[in-house]
Amino acid sequence: MSIEAEALLQEAKESIEAAQNYRSELQQRLHGLSQARKQVRGSASQTREALQRHFQELQTAVSRLLTERLNALLQEVDNIELDSVSPLDDCQKLIESGVSTADELLREGEAAIRCGINEKEDKLGSFTKKALQIQLDSLPEVPVLVDVPCLSAQLDDSLLHMFRSHVARHGSVASHPPVQIEELVERPGGVLVRWCKVDDDFTPQDYRLQYRRGNSSQYEDAYIGKDNEFLVLHLDPHIDHLFRVCARGEGRTEWSPWSIPQTGYTTLAAHEWTAGVDGYILSSRKNIAMRSDSSAGHGGVLYSNSSTYFCGQTLTYKITAAGQTDKRDSLGVCADSRTDTDSLQRDQAVCISTNGAVFVNGKEMTNQLPAITVGSSVTFDMEVVNLFPVSNNNNPSDGGNFKLRVTIGSGNREVVFDWLLDQVVDSLFFGCSFTHPGWKVLVF
Repeated sequence: MSIEAEALLQEAKESIEAAQNYRSELQQRLHGLSQARKQVRGSASQTREALQRHFQELQTAVSRLLTERLNALLQEVDNIELDSVSPLDDCQKLIESGVSTADELLREGEAAIRCGINEKEDKLGSFTKKALQIQLDSLPEVPVLVDVPCLSAQLDDSLLHMFRSHVARHGSVASHPPVQIEELVERPGGVLVRWCKVDDDFTPQDYRLQYRRGNSSQYEDAYIGKDNEFLVLHLDPHIDHLFRVCARGEGRTEWSPWSIPQTGYTTLAAHEWTAGVDGYILSSRKNIAMRSDSSAGHGGVLYSNSSTYFCGQTLTYKITAAGQTDKRDSLGVCADSRTDTDSLQRDQAVCISTNGAVFVNGKEMTNQLPAITVGSSVTFDMEVVNLFPVSNNNNPSDGGNFKLRVTIGSGNREVVFDWLLDQVVDSLFFGCSFTHPGWKVLVF
């Protein structure tokens, strides 16, 4: 084959490869468009259903409230009518009884006048005596109309105007949620979720984070507060979880629309303390350790059950209860889990004591952090800086100085230093040591 033919063949192959890449990119963009269209139509359908359901519930509730109010007012009218008519009925019965007595007296008087002379004196005497007993000058009192209830209904037409005004402002439709999830970072046994405000006109007062397993349909609350990030713990590794966030505007009671759900997961096993160590009691998930009365006054180091801390991660200790302090108390990270010492203030370890002193390979630094108390959070961050091999074949695993840059943070301060180890390590142990009971520490 001639050089020109080979050049044309190569050019053709490159064009075919370029066309394949171009088609692949276009197909990806078509898939992206399909997802975008699905999101628009799906969210529109869900929004319609939510609006219809909400207003139907409102209509039912308002109708029920109006009916209840109408029945209460009608009952009030019935009660007033009954209470007002009852004394009038009693008065009517008294007057009708008087009329009946007067009719009977009239009949007797007329009969006495018409009777014969022989009976007239007796009849007139009996009639006169009876008339005196009846007390014809005593009349019952009939209430005047102004003293008798005259019922009416007072109906304020402004309710309809106010209702119409409130309904006109009730509800809204947003094309974009005011907050969105910005980042999902895997952590041991959990996922760190960060979010941000994307609507400049929206002033958040509180945020609300929810999550659910990928195969579940029910979200559960993980956090409600003012922070823009939260570490969701107790997640099973290698299992997809969906996260979403919303916000409550300043001075409002209702929550904003949810952000677009984001899928996150962790490949890192949760940090756990070693079980069965004398002097320490663990929580059911083994991520909380409490110094007990057992071995009180005698030091003892509690290590992680394995070397689960890797460079590039953030290791956090959260102090939830505190006891009496001791200069040997410490929280830290180490290359091994030696049991022949009562403190982490030793070789092959970096730690911070409860009084804020920082120790590197057993030596105290001049820099000091705030003392550790209830509510304190202490963080360890590490990154590999350099290797200094000393063996003839330049193999670091044969023995050399392994340098890690360590950042320890406590309160609003931090110290940064280099930590030299005599061997290369892929992962590290974490540990704590407390001399007196009462200390309780969460690790994540």
